[in-house]
Amino acid sequence: MTSFKTLDDLGDVAGKVALVRVDLNLPMQDGSATDVTRAEAAKPTVMELCEKGAKVLLVAHFGRPNGQRHSTMSTSFVQGDVEEVFGSEIMFVPEVSGPVVEQAIGILRNGDIGLLDNVRFWPGEEANDPAFADAIAAHGDFYVNDAFSVSHRAHASTEGLAHRLPAYAGRAMEAELKALDAALGNPEPPVAAVVGGAKVSTKLDVLQHLVGQVRHLIIGGGMANTFLAARGVDVGKSLCEHDLTDTANAIMDKADHAGCTVHLPYDVVVAKEFAPDPPSRRVCNVHEVAEDEMILDIGPQAVEALADVLKTCRTLVWNGPLGAFETSPFDEATVALARTAAALTQDGSLTSVAGGGDTVAALAHAGVKDDFTFVSTAGGAFLEWMEGRELPGVAALRS
Repeated sequence: MTSFKTLDDLGDVAGKVALVRVDLNLPMQDGSATDVTRAEAAKPTVMELCEKGAKVLLVAHFGRPNGQRHSTMSTSFVQGDVEEVFGSEIMFVPEVSGPVVEQAIGILRNGDIGLLDNVRFWPGEEANDPAFADAIAAHGDFYVNDAFSVSHRAHASTEGLAHRLPAYAGRAMEAELKALDAALGNPEPPVAAVVGGAKVSTKLDVLQHLVGQVRHLIIGGGMANTFLAARGVDVGKSLCEHDLTDTANAIMDKADHAGCTVHLPYDVVVAKEFAPDPPSRRVCNVHEVAEDEMILDIGPQAVEALADVLKTCRTLVWNGPLGAFETSPFDEATVALARTAAALTQDGSLTSVAGGGDTVAALAHAGVKDDFTFVSTAGGAFLEWMEGRELPGVAALRS
């Protein structure tokens, strides 16, 4: 694994200013956060730096202001929620550089926290403008990136600062990088990957990369319909990208040459309408789907076979549900396989790493989110990592 400096490598930081990139882009409703997971992820790093006597300046974005100030997108909106999670008062600083920030640093005592305003209010952030990065860096003694979820962006606060100050991975970032290394960097074989979701087109690069990395590729969700169609199966009125059947066949050919087994369902759950518990719901063989039916989940026999596959594996990486899990009863396959993976993880026979918004929701729905080895809340960054790409914010931390 590439070595990264972590908080363990810090010397005496009492009185020094830590610029800490965190993800505080919290979902809001009626003026308060509906989910504070991202703030909770940042807490261990921030509290550790405070205990060591550093002055902590939080660098974060909120929404998509496109390089302009928006009164509704100031990070001051999340200040109260973050204070509650941290159990600590936070000083809001309405700038990211200049005399106002300098003045705030003078007021902060050792161990205090300041929250800079939305770094995306300035066009220099997303442009990774050197002068903008210089201006922010001028206020810090060292930089900590604890926001894996935005590290696929080469922005001033994720990549630029890391080249201007001594740079360290925060605790959440460190845990993420260790887990990802265990999943696909240097995994214990055999490795299985579950890739679900609606469309092949959104995960083409993921699939192309994984067939060369894993022994078993389990395809679910609407994506599986495209692969079934490529194999000559009539999928009725199921969600299917018929224009990508040649691509699906090419991926399966590549898998054959790489010694990777692609698992597609041979029994499926179908219905004539997509609604909760429809009377038309039935389980059938994939070759028995009627033209007025749609595939909405994989069937119980396929789930059982996939559970047997996982029992032969030592590592699992999971992104995307197997069926339309938000609507009962089309959550059954995802829940069943997730529980199998969780049980194997708890037994110590499987290292399981999952990521992506839908995936986190599906595992929480199955009641096993805390039973996987690691669950990443990152969306785009997790997908790009699964595509085998180097993430600029991570690469910049290399020591």
